[in-house]
Amino acid sequence: MEKVIEAHASEYGTKPDVIATAPGRVHLIGEHTWFFKDKTLSMAVNLPVYVALSARSDSNLRFQFVQLNEKKRGSLSSVKFKKEDKWANAIKSVIYGFSSSGFKCGGMNITVYSEILPSAGFGITTAIKIACTWGIKELHKFRCNDDQLIMILDKANRQFLGLENCRADIFTGIKSKENTLVLTDHAKNTCDLLPFKFKDKTIILTDARVPRITTWNEKSLQQPENVLLLGELKERRSNIYGGWHYEENAAERNEVLSVVNEDTRRHLLCIMNEHKDVLEAQSSLEKGDFSGFARAVNHSHKNMRDLYDISCPEIDWLLKRVQELDVNPDDLRNPLNCGRITGKGFGRCTYCVLRNEDVERYKETLLEYERIFGFKPVFFEVKPSKGVRLL
Repeated sequence: MEKVIEAHASEYGTKPDVIATAPGRVHLIGEHTWFFKDKTLSMAVNLPVYVALSARSDSNLRFQFVQLNEKKRGSLSSVKFKKEDKWANAIKSVIYGFSSSGFKCGGMNITVYSEILPSAGFGITTAIKIACTWGIKELHKFRCNDDQLIMILDKANRQFLGLENCRADIFTGIKSKENTLVLTDHAKNTCDLLPFKFKDKTIILTDARVPRITTWNEKSLQQPENVLLLGELKERRSNIYGGWHYEENAAERNEVLSVVNEDTRRHLLCIMNEHKDVLEAQSSLEKGDFSGFARAVNHSHKNMRDLYDISCPEIDWLLKRVQELDVNPDDLRNPLNCGRITGKGFGRCTYCVLRNEDVERYKETLLEYERIFGFKPVFFEVKPSKGVRLL
């Protein structure tokens, strides 16, 4: 807090009127299924972003990102997307969201403070937007509830930034509580909190520092005809979370998907498998069954690697080492540790949930990883965190 206040006062000559903070975020399973109105399991993590705001007497806007040592400026009369503004577009999108919803903003000085940069892929840009939203509301004393703020963030993402799949990000940054995960239902635009109370486990995020490449165009899968194909394989089940599941008979699946090429078929099979993994994780979390949750996580990575084609040797090597930390690595039914690819775009990061006694051994493997692959990884020990709040 002192550093945030100092940075703001040093740049603008006045202490902030409002400071808001929002958590980082990691998607655990299902982040590629939103287009098919499925579910995403996510975790808010204690990698906080702070946004400090003070009112101006004019209609100008001044932004700074402390760790990037970058400053931007603009005015309320010309809030426009500019590619070169990068992180500042996140702030401008929120201002647009308020103004296009009938709220009149005044000039502002805004400071962003985050030890983790947006490029890491841990939901930092979303955290900037959410903290800005809460901060702007408080600064201007706007009368609006959380549902209205979510709609403002939706406008910011869709209309200003051209993003579509952000509801899980928003719910996780707003609704999360300590020691919970957030399960977003994209069909209903709702979320539920699931308990995460495995006190004998440590969660580690690892940025493998692998240069990001796009292995295939995900937009090619997001076509209405593919939604219709998977719709043929949906079955209603009242005793299942969400009320439906996919047909599990392999012959039936193959017959329905026989009209698409092999790559599309595998990618669609992955979408269906992700649905099952999310449901297994949900059920296991409700029962406090770590083995079931870990099976779902490990199977989801196998899907990402073998069917969705988005992993790479470096990521797979790290997660293989996680599996080898188990007392009996060949016992796939009762894993003691688990992990999966995650991160921005097609991901260059992993998360793993380890027994406390295996953490130091995992850190040793990161030294070996650097020696073998030449990339120096960065890791963070994190906990499920609560959502946005004013300070």
